[in-house]
Amino acid sequence: MVTWIVLGVVLFALVVLALAVRPVLARLPRLRRAAVALQRRQAEAEALRSAAEALQERAGALQEQAAVTQERLALIKTRRGR
Repeated sequence: MVTWIVLGVVLFALVVLALAVRPVLARLPRLRRAAVALQRRQAEAEALRSAAEALQERAGALQEQAAVTQERLALIKTRRGR
């Protein structure tokens, strides 16, 4: 008699567990697609970050080149002013 009660409680608990897990399992495909989309966006963000770093380095180089050109222009103006 006690065996049947224990077996009934265990089966009832398994049914409740299955009913609780079912919605989560039903959402797994959507969650997987969302995870893949997030990974894709992360890769895009990484590519944009590296492109921004390259642009920043290029802007620094151009700024240095502009400073040198400005110095040369000032020197030329000074020489012509004599």
